Amino acid sequence: MKTNDIFNLLHNAVESKFLGKKISQREMAEKLGVSMRTYQDWKLGNSQPQAAEAIFRMLGELEDDDVLRLIKRISSELKEQK
Repeated sequence: MKTNDIFNLLHNAVESKFLGKKISQREMAEKLGVSMRTYQDWKLGNSQPQAAEAIFRMLGELEDDDVLRLIKRISSELKEQK
């Protein structure tokens, strides 16, 4: 699976969280703190964040419960930084 496929799956998952409400690429880019052009390039596979593939591979080494716990912790800490 390519990194852009993962970004597309994640984008769709975020949309489904909001009951199918479409989230524009601009909105998603703002949530991630990147330009819309950068986000578009990620979704199209023209570029990817340097660490993205390594992060996905590391997460793949963990059990499902550990992944969920880790992601919740990271998300919580990122919210606190805002």
